[in-house]
Amino acid sequence: MSISWAESYLGQLRALDEERTLMFVGAKAVLTDDAGRVLMIRRSDNGHWALPAGAMELGESITDCAGREVWEETGLRATALTPFAMYTGPDRTFTNMYGHTYQLFTVAFRVDEWSGELLTSTDETTDAGFYGPDELPTPMGHAVLETLTDLARYEQSGRMILK
Repeated sequence: MSISWAESYLGQLRALDEERTLMFVGAKAVLTDDAGRVLMIRRSDNGHWALPAGAMELGESITDCAGREVWEETGLRATALTPFAMYTGPDRTFTNMYGHTYQLFTVAFRVDEWSGELLTSTDETTDAGFYGPDELPTPMGHAVLETLTDLARYEQSGRMILK
C-alpha cells in the first residue's frame, strides 16, 4: 500500500492545522546484507541518506509500518523484524523543511529476514545501497549513527533501548 502525503494520516492532520506541533508515530528499519553492510536510502525530499523509515497509518501496527516503509522505499519485503529501540520525548521534537513541527515517537526495528530485489529509485528515494560502517554516504540523516549504535548496544545486551 502506497498512499500520497495528502491521503496519509499526518497529511490529513496537517491540512487541518499548519501551525500545531503534531505527534509523529513511526518506525525505522535497519536491514543488513550477508556482509554486514547496512541498507541506506537517499531521500527524494531532502537528498539526505537515511534508514528506511516513516509514519504509521491508521489501521496498521508499528511492525506493519516498518515493513511497509521498507517496501515503499526499497522494494524489499521485510519478513521478520525485531524491535530494539524506542525514541520518545520532547527532545525528539523537530521542524522540517516545510516549517511543520513534530514530536517523534519512533520504534527502531532490526530486519532479521528479507527478500526481493533492491530498487535504487522509488517515489520516495533517489538511490539506495548497502554500505559498510566506514563507508556510510553523506549527507546523512541526523539519527542514523545513533540508531546503528543503539542496535549494537541491543545486540550486546539483549535489552530494549529506551530514549
